[in-house]
Amino acid sequence: MTAPLATSTVGATLDALLRSDFAIERLTRAGMSAPEAVAKADRFASAAMALIAAGQPRDAAAVAVFVPGRIEVLGKHTDYCGGRSLVCTVERGMCFVAIPRFDNAIRFAAIDLNDTAVTALDPALQPAVGHWSNYPATVARRVARNFATATTGADIAMSSDLPPASGLSSSSAMIVGCFLVLARINGLSQNPTLQRNIKTREDLAGYLGCIENGESFRDFAGDRGVGTFGGSQDHTAILCSKPGKLSVYSFCPVSHERDVDLPTSLNFLIADTGIVAEKTGAALEKYNRVSLRARRLVGLWNESRAGSARCLREAVTATPQAAAELQELARRAAVDMDLVERLEQFLVESARLIPAAADAIARNELDALGPVVDESQHLAETQLQNQVQETIELQRLLRETGAVAASAFGAGFGGSVWGLFRESDVGAARERLKDHRTFITRPGCAAFEL
Repeated sequence: MTAPLATSTVGATLDALLRSDFAIERLTRAGMSAPEAVAKADRFASAAMALIAAGQPRDAAAVAVFVPGRIEVLGKHTDYCGGRSLVCTVERGMCFVAIPRFDNAIRFAAIDLNDTAVTALDPALQPAVGHWSNYPATVARRVARNFATATTGADIAMSSDLPPASGLSSSSAMIVGCFLVLARINGLSQNPTLQRNIKTREDLAGYLGCIENGESFRDFAGDRGVGTFGGSQDHTAILCSKPGKLSVYSFCPVSHERDVDLPTSLNFLIADTGIVAEKTGAALEKYNRVSLRARRLVGLWNESRAGSARCLREAVTATPQAAAELQELARRAAVDMDLVERLEQFLVESARLIPAAADAIARNELDALGPVVDESQHLAETQLQNQVQETIELQRLLRETGAVAASAFGAGFGGSVWGLFRESDVGAARERLKDHRTFITRPGCAAFEL
């Protein structure tokens, strides 16, 4: 069992973080490649220097946390339905450095945004929806409501090489990082209610997903989230991934099914369409519409069968005939909500495509992987309906350029596309995509405290 929260004494000082060897040693020990560890050490040093420039002493004890972004290899809008996802992290991410305060204020410096925000551990806090500060403020408000003893604020500086709003889950990474910092500073690992409800990192991922979507988690009462009706796939990948491996998880609750080694001859090429995948305004409405279709399907089942299914998986597995019966209910009810297509996409993606993809990777049967992923992409375009022309064209381009498999990922309506390339081909592919923002990565480590 993996402990959900760090419990050791503070192991860093601002001065130590200014010395690259301190961070490099800990990052490489966690499984990060040497070049990426050097790059992250520079970012930890920048965050430490920002706190020193704001008046903190160089020898101040600090909390330092690395939080990666993630790749949703497969699992398009399946997590909040209780389905499966195939995920890993990237080696890019956010570097948080924090110093405890003597009050409940939280002063957050986002170095790469050249912006700061002030919030507080306050149960009456009103986060500013539409601004990046909504994420740390939402965490602060929920922590204050769920943990009455959490009254110690922090000065936080964060430096990131994770492209924002590009489908790599920068928003959930912000949620995870802010919680880990505040939990560490407030000693939440010793809280009896947390110990009773959060025993593993998978439990913690489920809870952090509920912080983001506003739902209750076990004994922790729900609250206002950030405005999205999502699940905990991103938080699970960020907290539970393993270097060099892809992981299959199912959700509602979070459950680990299997890990598969990605052959060392393969690398992910991440290419950004340039279309911002931001969960605000009209984009938020589109994202939530996809989620609400799934909720409507669950409602149809429960209304017709006097059932109590909490998610789509529970509805379609209630009886051996449940999936077919729900398809018929969807056909009768569907007017303009595309319920039939939404149900089919979930059933095919979760029950057939993800197990098939994991099997193909585990057996190194790469010729079988491409068609499986292509089918997932096609379902996203035609039935999930969360793709834009730019993601569609970029996925085709990656395949034409030699990708073993390629897919858009994340919430949709913009963002990035991943392509899986043989190491001998990835350089040429990146050159062909020089008009796009790209980077190469292997599956990375989970979030951890230095």
